[in-house]
Amino acid sequence: MSYGPPPPPPPPSYGAPVPGAAANHPRATLILILGILSIPCCGIFTGIPAIILGNSAKKEIAASGGTIGGSGAVNAGYICGIIGTVLSVLFVVVRVTAYN
Repeated sequence: MSYGPPPPPPPPSYGAPVPGAAANHPRATLILILGILSIPCCGIFTGIPAIILGNSAKKEIAASGGTIGGSGAVNAGYICGIIGTVLSVLFVVVRVTAYN
């Protein structure tokens, strides 16, 4: 009595991680949020931490050999942190020179 091949396994549930995909860096989202906030409102106060944390996370991701992901979010937060810091420094310089 032959029953044939077994049925295929069920598909992964919604939101399940893809097998073999690298997990994001634990601070990738934090760096992205700090970098984005540095542009419109917080300037130096969130831009500098985004630059420092982004630089260390980029080194950790590069040293992991592909086991840690999230480099896009880390790079975006790092670049936004640089832009926000530069803009806030320029704003301070313009304000100081305008009143002198």
